[in-house]
Amino acid sequence: MKQSSPFVFTTGVLGYPILFVLLIWIVFWFEIRFGISFNNFGVRPGEVKGLRGILFSPFIHGDIKHLFNNTIPLFVLSMSLFYFYRKISWPVLIIGLLLTGILTWTIGRPANHIGASGIIYMLAAFLFFKGIFSKYYRLVALSLIVVFLYGGMLWYVTPINPEISWEGHLSGLISGFALALFYRKNTIKSPKYEWEKPEYSEKEDLFMQHFDENGNFIERRFETKEEALQTPKGEDDIQFNRQENDDSEITYRYFYKKSESRKE
Repeated sequence: MKQSSPFVFTTGVLGYPILFVLLIWIVFWFEIRFGISFNNFGVRPGEVKGLRGILFSPFIHGDIKHLFNNTIPLFVLSMSLFYFYRKISWPVLIIGLLLTGILTWTIGRPANHIGASGIIYMLAAFLFFKGIFSKYYRLVALSLIVVFLYGGMLWYVTPINPEISWEGHLSGLISGFALALFYRKNTIKSPKYEWEKPEYSEKEDLFMQHFDENGNFIERRFETKEEALQTPKGEDDIQFNRQENDDSEITYRYFYKKSESRKE
């Protein structure tokens, strides 16, 4: 059966984000366990060899604090991407990763730029701007949630800390905004009710036939839709029964009488 809702929870909504988080933790464990460092595989701007960091740098982190700070945002934002934008989730993720890395390689300082923070900024920017562009109430609500949870990250797209790759953050922000613009036409249309459709006819609406031209409620009983549609509006109360002369119908009327108080 085809799903009518554009938001469908699948195993990938949780599975892929868990896989991403697991990969960055496995790489960090491998470095600690065998005493090696993969920092040289980060993005090195201006060097041809540094281009390999476009693919490898999101999985490399300098220390446990750096890794932990990226774990939760990566999980939450990627899960939101796979749930709310299931059809374009993989193109956004792959193109965003490449575009963020290329921009970092172009504008970054001569150093090793590592970490998944660029991807996090890309996801946050995409989810925010895409929801605003869509004007769909659920996606706009998601945009507000992203601002509430991660709006403070905006400070780190500026060089306030020399140890933080603000160039990677800025590259992710630009990439997410560009992808939101590119996919702005892939929006979810708000559902229309029957009375909002151009072919809607008030005379054919069964609910509206319970009211006269003055807006007064009229009790009507229709056995079939065809009978209801053939009934003109504005008449006195009419009830349709399957049997016109049915004496088996019993009407009960209750009369309540106030009891006299007992005297002891």
